Amino acid sequence: MRHFSLRRLLLGTGALVLFVLAWKLVTDAKIVSPIFFPGPERTYAALVKGLFGGALLTQTLETIQRMLLGWLLASFVGVFLGALIGVSKQARAFIAPTLELLRPLPASAMIPIAIAFLGFSDHMVLVVIAFGALWPMLLATMHGFAAMEPRLYEVSQVLGLSRSEVIWKLALPSAMPMILASLRLGLTISLILAVVGEMLASREGLGQSILAASRSFRSPDLFAGIVILGAIGLAGSRLLSVAEKRLLRWQAASR
Repeated sequence: MRHFSLRRLLLGTGALVLFVLAWKLVTDAKIVSPIFFPGPERTYAALVKGLFGGALLTQTLETIQRMLLGWLLASFVGVFLGALIGVSKQARAFIAPTLELLRPLPASAMIPIAIAFLGFSDHMVLVVIAFGALWPMLLATMHGFAAMEPRLYEVSQVLGLSRSEVIWKLALPSAMPMILASLRLGLTISLILAVVGEMLASREGLGQSILAASRSFRSPDLFAGIVILGAIGLAGSRLLSVAEKRLLRWQAASR
């Protein structure tokens, strides 16, 4: 197992090195003007300068904070509603039509409505993030709970388990793999919407920093922001992957 992990790490590192080398070759050949496409050296210099002597670190923390707040709000609402709809036919009949009406709406379509009610504020950005990241977790939880083995419900009735005990002891473990997978997708959506919201609402963060850099033709600063966004997405995915393996350890042991 350790050998496999080391091999994956080496392959990933090798792919990253090849990507940077290709990036450098393209910029050295000046296929694209350096004004618009800086090399890795200029991007790295802008990254170091911004993180250790500029406002890039503060902007990064602002974006991470918005991403996590929106993701946590979407996770709580999505898992709660999904569990409620998944275990209750009455709730499914009452809530599902409204959810099916809202689900096809892209998060970008909700931005003008959020601005009308909340203005260009942090709350507006938070609502847009939560709305966009809600659906993967809601649908995964709903289908995970609804797909539980019907005989388990019969066993719970024989044992006299309450509704909350059925959810916590039977339905939630059964739906956990789907929920955890949806949390990773929801985190990615939260990061994207945090950046878009910062651009539109002119809130401090990486989105506003990237937009300002593009308008003033500071391509190294623009690419430095993109590199940080990629690093945030990668770190978030890795952390959730580790948490998923720990939480689903019982599933591997039962095989």
